[in-house]
Amino acid sequence: MSAPFAHAHRLKGIHVKFLTLLLAHVLLSAGLCAAEPGTGVSFTGPIGLQLYSLRAEFAKDGVVTTLDRVKAMGIKNVELAGTYNLPIPEYKKLLDERGLIPISAHFPYKRWQTEPDVVAQEAKALGLQYAGCAWIDHKAPYDEEQCRATVEVFNKAGDALNQVGIKFFYHLHGFEFQPLPTGNTVADLLITRTNPATVFFQMDVLWIVFPGQDPVKLLDTYGARWVSMHLKDLKKGIATGSLSGKTDVKNNVVLGTGQMNWPAILAAAKKAGLKYYFIEDESPDAATQIPQTMKYLEGVKFE
Repeated sequence: MSAPFAHAHRLKGIHVKFLTLLLAHVLLSAGLCAAEPGTGVSFTGPIGLQLYSLRAEFAKDGVVTTLDRVKAMGIKNVELAGTYNLPIPEYKKLLDERGLIPISAHFPYKRWQTEPDVVAQEAKALGLQYAGCAWIDHKAPYDEEQCRATVEVFNKAGDALNQVGIKFFYHLHGFEFQPLPTGNTVADLLITRTNPATVFFQMDVLWIVFPGQDPVKLLDTYGARWVSMHLKDLKKGIATGSLSGKTDVKNNVVLGTGQMNWPAILAAAKKAGLKYYFIEDESPDAATQIPQTMKYLEGVKFE
């Protein structure tokens, strides 16, 4: 090919590439395509699924069939809730074969108390970036004395995980918002007394709104201490203000159909720099509600 023709050919290639990129940008801006299922123009994720949502399916249909179902939804990132009695290498292999990436997992509080180093090695074997706790064993009401004991447990857990390059987090569950004479809550004490370099937090939006707290305010207040979020909506008409940490699982509804102001919450989460978002739906209809929630996230609009 002569020099002039070669030059013209290169220009044509550059022109086609430019038009292709321009078209992709226009389609994305118009909401006609999304980089990943469950994301859109405003909400860009990264999105994932807390596998506890499908606990009934794991029990009924088995691990392989259920993980295939997760893959079929277009989910890539997952948060684990056990390995369903499979050895860690076997479970990790099943995830890898389906392109499912285990980002984080929950482990029982008792294990963080008694064997944080063992848990850290299990988390490393699973290839996790984060390992945490979703419930503090406690005597209600959860008070300042119990909180101070928890701080010691979490700081030791954070140190153990830090040794293997993993970050520790706690998933607030609502009962931690007991008021203190200072005007703050026990949750404030827990966050401020734990080591900010090694202990982080996961916001489950339902377990912030149900006890009567403001997720936007908490995201603004504690910023980078939040590393991930459980996307979970609370059925309209359900009273808030309970510090029990418990509500009927049927009160979990499709995102956008419940009480939460998702545009404001997601905007605040983006500002705080959250790393991951996991859909968690504990309702009996989770398998059908999860795709509807993903559809909502693809279309939700916020600045």
